Amino acid sequence: MASQSERRNAGTRGPGSTRDRVLDAYETLLIEQGPGGATLDAVAAAAEVSKGGLLYHFSSKEALVSGLLARLCERSARDAELMRSDAAGTVAYYLRTSVPGHESPVGLTRTYLATLRVADGSTSGEAARTALADVDADGLAALSEEIDDPVLAWLVQLVGDGLYLRTLTGAPLTGGVSTEELLDTLRTLLAARSRPG
Repeated sequence: MASQSERRNAGTRGPGSTRDRVLDAYETLLIEQGPGGATLDAVAAAAEVSKGGLLYHFSSKEALVSGLLARLCERSARDAELMRSDAAGTVAYYLRTSVPGHESPVGLTRTYLATLRVADGSTSGEAARTALADVDADGLAALSEEIDDPVLAWLVQLVGDGLYLRTLTGAPLTGGVSTEELLDTLRTLLAARSRPG
């Protein structure tokens, strides 16, 4: 059974709600232990809720995965809004938030990594892969608003993806080039492409 405080928070979706604590715990277990360590009992314990409290919000493991994917989509949409409103432009935002230590301020990086852990050959894995593709589409759509050449927009996304891989794996950057140098070079390429003739 859900406790009285858990029932009181049942409809709450804001930060600190029971639902968010459960999803935070699920993300952590997926990242640190993989799907095998993210059992319902382990998630409830890590979230410091009763099993009944967890089941009130997520009635099954599949529902928990669905909750994670919904969070991923929400965070991706918020991140794309931040990209579009960044004073330095979408390209600068995309590259800077792809670098280790400078992740998306809306928690997208962590949720993306957790989702990668469930993107296997199962039914849930197929849904996870679709959600990850939607995140990529959100980023590319935002980049395409600044870059009118679809090949160059995709090239910038792929550069960001390479940086993002370092963030997700914890590997250091290689090449001896700073993000700002990389950004300056891309801006030069984009400006040359936009000039007539």
